Amino acid sequence: MVQMIVQSVRRLALKIASYGVMHLVVAILVAFAITRDWRMALAVGVVEPFFQTFAYTIHDRVWHRIERRRRLSNVEEAAEAVYARLDVMDDREQGRVQPSSHAGHSHALPRSLKTVAMKTVTYGLMHFTVAVTVALALTHSWKVALTIGLVEPLVQTVFFTAHDRIWSRIEARKAARRSGQQAASPA
Repeated sequence: MVQMIVQSVRRLALKIASYGVMHLVVAILVAFAITRDWRMALAVGVVEPFFQTFAYTIHDRVWHRIERRRRLSNVEEAAEAVYARLDVMDDREQGRVQPSSHAGHSHALPRSLKTVAMKTVTYGLMHFTVAVTVALALTHSWKVALTIGLVEPLVQTVFFTAHDRIWSRIEARKAARRSGQQAASPA
């Protein structure tokens, strides 16, 4: 049980860390393309991703809860959140379909294009706000701050969507592997 908790925490930390590294590299490159000043690009590129990673963590948790609440009651949501995070659900439970939903359990996070689009749009708006605020604080120029605030989040939104899809595929592969191992082992 403890090992499952540690693995779950490790996966979450790795997802957040990979997002932070991706964001850092893209932010520095975009800031340099706009300012043509490596010092300013490094300042924006280091400070802005720090705040964005914090904001991303909140954004990801909020969307995780939104996706779960669409499928579950509060009691079911709490129980499933624990079981799914600890990877202790059996195949039957993982495949169960909620009467009010056409999708299976939310820990598998099957998402419609509409949900992915909404999550991406809200990410873009959050990112714009943080990027402009940080860039303005560092550059003291509305023109540069708005340019960075418009261009950098657009580029990051593309990378965010790719990052999110990659992590969804990783989780799906791990779930499929677990299902295959459980099916192969005698009950």
